[in-house]
Amino acid sequence: MIKRVLILAPHTDDGEFGCGGAISKFLAKGTDVFYVAFSTAEKSVPEGFPKDILKKEVTLATSKLGISPSNLLLYDFTVRELPAYRQHILEIMVELKKDLKPDLVFLPSLGDLHQDHQTVAMEGVRAFRNATLLGYEEPWNNLAFSTSCFIALDEINIKDKLAALACYESQARRPYANEEFIRSLATTRGTQIGVPYAEAFETIRLFID
Repeated sequence: MIKRVLILAPHTDDGEFGCGGAISKFLAKGTDVFYVAFSTAEKSVPEGFPKDILKKEVTLATSKLGISPSNLLLYDFTVRELPAYRQHILEIMVELKKDLKPDLVFLPSLGDLHQDHQTVAMEGVRAFRNATLLGYEEPWNNLAFSTSCFIALDEINIKDKLAALACYESQARRPYANEEFIRSLATTRGTQIGVPYAEAFETIRLFID
């Protein structure tokens, strides 16, 4: 019964890493998917790349997954400083709730260690009171993670996720930005529920209308 999904990403690529397979699966079912990134992380762009490279990369990556360009919303909050803009971010989310009325919202885990991720997670809980909230897994930021929800994936969903992440050439140096890691994590989560692949999520709120 999920008709509209909203992805809340503190930075470009968080959504693809955390729930890229799920995005692919929902889009294949005809679900309306929106992707919001609150920072294009210009201060974190590696030397040798244009400062706006992540805007271009996220646009290409989300299109690989099948998200319409009109459903991609980008903001320019300064990376690692999102806590200073909590109220502004909350106000944006409240407007998104009014305009989009999502049934399901993906956002960072409540246990995520990164300050920007914590801000988006906490404000998301406040803003989207009448939607199901699932916290996505990013092991490099999670010392502990509650695998209380699983979404089974097919090979095509994994391929779509990998194709999207391959668009982030500026982030390729990260140790988790490779096919071996992505597949191994998906295989691990799939093994836990008896399927080839899956993504695991923290159930923050389950809303049944």
